Amino acid sequence: MTSDPGTLFVVATPIGNLGDISARAREVLQRVAIVAAEDTRRAGQLLTHLGIRTRLLSLHEHNESARVEQVLAALIDGGDIALISDAGTPLISDPGYRVVEQVRAAGLPVSPIPGCCAAIAALSVAGLPTDRFRFEGFLPARPGARRKRLAVLADAPETLILYESVHRIADMLADVEAAFGPGRPVTLAREMTKLHETIYRGDVAAVRAQLADDPGGGKGECTLVIGGAPVVDSVVSADLERVLAILLRSLPASQAAAIAAEITGARKRETYQLANDLKSE
Repeated sequence: MTSDPGTLFVVATPIGNLGDISARAREVLQRVAIVAAEDTRRAGQLLTHLGIRTRLLSLHEHNESARVEQVLAALIDGGDIALISDAGTPLISDPGYRVVEQVRAAGLPVSPIPGCCAAIAALSVAGLPTDRFRFEGFLPARPGARRKRLAVLADAPETLILYESVHRIADMLADVEAAFGPGRPVTLAREMTKLHETIYRGDVAAVRAQLADDPGGGKGECTLVIGGAPVVDSVVSADLERVLAILLRSLPASQAAAIAAEITGARKRETYQLANDLKSE
């Protein structure tokens, strides 16, 4: 290793207008030896727009492991590298983790060049609690697996952030309504920072209707922010146990839990657990 190895810069790039890039990000992209990009076509458009001719290296989910040694060799040789994704902050539901992990393991410097992130941008305008949030990225594309994951998330008290393809967002919202109920507050951000930016707000049922009525609703990238499950207070907990005790006299635990959750507004998973506990006493 040379006495002055290169640095891997993790650079956030615009998710909309190519001109929306920080001065520091522009300077780094101009002076590094290599720009490792998820999409070299889009990266080429960005660099051309900025008047930069830095060498491009493709680094995406299908070749990331194979690129690690090439990146390490270039850094050890003293060259700086900028890692960028298709848009926004790299590694957030984008490739790059394996490279950063191995560069760190080799004791080489890694430096963030922060900027736009779709998840944080959507959260900032959602009007939902931001003190605790949970980023889930893309859920499984297959309906069964997606619904199974949503069932797990339905009782999470944190604000949830999901990414989804515009081609599946209608199905996703239908599954969210089925799993979380029609009254759960959500914000859907489509085409953020772009010309046709649209923010839909309301409960799940209202946002589904807004999207369906929007002629442009079938285009763009989508970020979905969902309010967390309401916390069950002590009064509800007491009522829940009383209702369950009555129902369990004549019903199996699963059926009693479903009815009790609907009556009291308690979370289904906790209700089912309590029903089983009471049944075994």
